Formats: sequence, structure tokens, C-alpha cells
Amino acid sequence: MTIIEEHRTEVRVGTSSYHIQVVAQPSDDRSAPGRRVTVTVNGAGPQGECLVEGRLDVQAEAVPVLAEVLADTLCTFAGAARPQRRRPGARLAQQGRPWTEELDAELESRWQAGESVEEIARSFERSPGGIRARLPRVGCDPENPGAYLPTPPSRRAETE
Repeated sequence: MTIIEEHRTEVRVGTSSYHIQVVAQPSDDRSAPGRRVTVTVNGAGPQGECLVEGRLDVQAEAVPVLAEVLADTLCTFAGAARPQRRRPGARLAQQGRPWTEELDAELESRWQAGESVEEIARSFERSPGGIRARLPRVGCDPENPGAYLPTPPSRRAETE
């Protein structure tokens, strides 16, 4: 067996431990070329008792769909809510990038000039939520276009 890639993870939840091994390897089946992925899961309780044991062999292309189906099915079975998935779509060009002093100054001046969050977001290539989150950091009130935040009481003595 030729292994292309292997990942091992050990997770402890309370007093139980789970071991997950994912191995990608070339397919042995000539009629289904591509990579095969083997997922092996083992879990043990505090006294070493078996909580989970299993192995899945799947085509590599099916792994993302299988992960979604398993997560949904197991959460439903357990009566647990599934965490919200990220919205699909391309990331904005500047989303997640650090802000510079120049960008902060431009954000402040545009807000003071009365531009909307959506206009600023398009110009900065960031999300409207990212712009709203940054406005207080440059002293602007995200609820009132063109307005600054009031000086907090703890800093008023310094500025007076």
C-alpha cells in the first residue's frame, strides 16, 4: 500500500479520548481511478471501554459530501443543533486583512462625510459587518452616520 497523505488526531472530551486517522492512498480498483480515503475512528472511556470503533473507505471526491451528511445525521440523532455553516461565496479581496493607519483615517473621513456602510464596504472591498465593527475603533458611531462616539467617562478627565 502506497500512502499519499496521512493525518492523525487525538481529541479528549471530558474523560474520554477519541483517535481519528485519515489516510489517502491511490485506488486499487482500475475501474475507479483516483484516490481512496480511509477514515478510522476509535474512542475510549475513562476505564478504557470502547465508545466508538469504525472504519470508512471512500473515494476522495466524496469526502466533503460524506462529512456534511455524517455531521447532519449524527447531530440530528443526538438531538444537538448543528453549528451554523459559513455562507458560501467568494471572500472579499480585503476581508480579514489588517487595517493600516491610512485605511483607518480614510474610513473615518468617509464616515464623517456621510457615506453609507455599504458604499464604504464596496470601496474597501470588505463586508458591511467588518466596516461596522471597525468604526468604533476609529472613534465613529456606527449607528449614526457622520457622528463620533462620545468620550467615555473614564477618559473624560484626560481630555478636559
